Amino acid sequence: MNPLLAESIYWHFPILLVVVSLIYSATRFEDWPSIMSEALSWGSRMAGFLATIGIVLYVVSTYF
Repeated sequence: MNPLLAESIYWHFPILLVVVSLIYSATRFEDWPSIMSEALSWGSRMAGFLATIGIVLYVVSTYF
C-alpha cells in the first residue's frame, strides 16, 4: 500500500490549511467577501510554499 495513503496525518493538512487561512483572514477583515478573497489568496500562497518545501525535500532525499 502507498505510504502516503496509509498515514492519516496527511489527510489533515488540507483541512488545517483551510481552517487556518479562514481564521487568519477573519482577524483582518469583517465582511465575508473580503474574508473569502484573502483566505483564498493566503491559502494558495501557503499551499505553494509547502509544496515547494516538499519538492525540495524529495529531491534532496532522492538524489543526495
